[in-house]
Amino acid sequence: MRIFKRKLYEKLLDWKNNRSGRTAVLIEGARRVGKSTLVRQFAQNEYESYVMIDFSIVKKDILELFDSIADLDYFFLQLQFRLGVSLKERKSLIIFDEVQMCPKARQAIKHLVADGRYDYIETGSLISIRKNVKDIVIPSEEEKMILHPLDYEEFKWALGDATTIAQMRMIFEKRLSMGDAVTRKLMRDFRLYMAVGGMPQAVCEYLETNNLMEVDRVKRGIIQLYEDDFYRIDQSGRISMLFDAIPAQLSSNASRFQVASALGDNVDSEKTLQLISELRESKTINMAYHANDPAVGMPLSIDLKKYKMFVADTGLFITLAFKDKDFTENVIYQKLLSDKLDANLGYVYENVVAQMLTAAGNKLFYYTFPTSTGKHNYEVDFLLSRGNKVCPIEVKSSGYKRHASLDAFCEKFSSRVLQRYLVYTKDLHKDEQTLMLPIYLTQFL
Repeated sequence: MRIFKRKLYEKLLDWKNNRSGRTAVLIEGARRVGKSTLVRQFAQNEYESYVMIDFSIVKKDILELFDSIADLDYFFLQLQFRLGVSLKERKSLIIFDEVQMCPKARQAIKHLVADGRYDYIETGSLISIRKNVKDIVIPSEEEKMILHPLDYEEFKWALGDATTIAQMRMIFEKRLSMGDAVTRKLMRDFRLYMAVGGMPQAVCEYLETNNLMEVDRVKRGIIQLYEDDFYRIDQSGRISMLFDAIPAQLSSNASRFQVASALGDNVDSEKTLQLISELRESKTINMAYHANDPAVGMPLSIDLKKYKMFVADTGLFITLAFKDKDFTENVIYQKLLSDKLDANLGYVYENVVAQMLTAAGNKLFYYTFPTSTGKHNYEVDFLLSRGNKVCPIEVKSSGYKRHASLDAFCEKFSSRVLQRYLVYTKDLHKDEQTLMLPIYLTQFL
């Protein structure tokens, strides 16, 4: 398995150098997103020695050490003896991998950090699912970080390209038009990222085989792993049904996720909120909530019952969208790369914009409001809070340049708008007050 450069590494390095053991790091993320690989690489590069305990395969004698850690000298002695590693004070790292499978180990972090001899990193998925935190005290000494799928810059690094993103940043900052030929080339490169996605296994498979059908098989395996997890959380299968429904829900252009169409009419709303919460905690999706008052402090006006769901990785999203076949044919991927796929791909572009905004640290919000006739709704796909203003974003799957929803929104909330964006598939262009951006520049918003 190849090891890819990840931006979170620098955050871990900053934590090590500036916290000096006063906190532990808890790295959350979906399964197979690369958490274990990242922390192992970090431990090997930045410490003289390390211990990595994988609670998904740990032996019983190691597990029993966490039943009582009152005597830390004994705990560390046994840990070193049984794992054959020599720990050095302030020069060693202890990693609790898949820590959700051993709640007692997570609870022990409070006392281990207070002891101060070593540094601690925890990794896990489904961290906050109720059964994984039942009967334990959540340590306040945890410093949480999230590892997302590879973003576009990390993907380009994996392909050996360390220059394109810097050039894109210059295009964005200087508002440069690059011409149709360059834009087509950059869009084709970006659609490759959409097709492969940012899951390390899928990227590795692409680099080794250059075959998108093989990449698709890897992605289907990851989706199956997720769905197995969902069934363990909720044996009725409803979480899996919600996840599988995401492409169809987005393609329907509804103003919110329609739970009834995914699960049927007889759905308890309170139970549904719980299922949605557990799906969100899996980090396999990105949630966008309706902001009833689109202004600074959008979380204050959030509508928890009006939301959209996006798959956290667009590569997985594309595979999920064509799940009606046992495999997604190379011809479909080739049509996607050349922008000739017959299906309306608007929802795919919306998903990748959600992924890019999330990777950049943004919470996702959107806004809908009725037209003057009341027969239809205007919809602003995403809202970003910047300073004391908001930036509305409308996403188009083509070079279509109309932006009625943006115009209506900016007229309705003129005093609140800093900059309006139309994200689409053509060259950078300014249309009066609207900045029209090729979708690959979304990462800089």
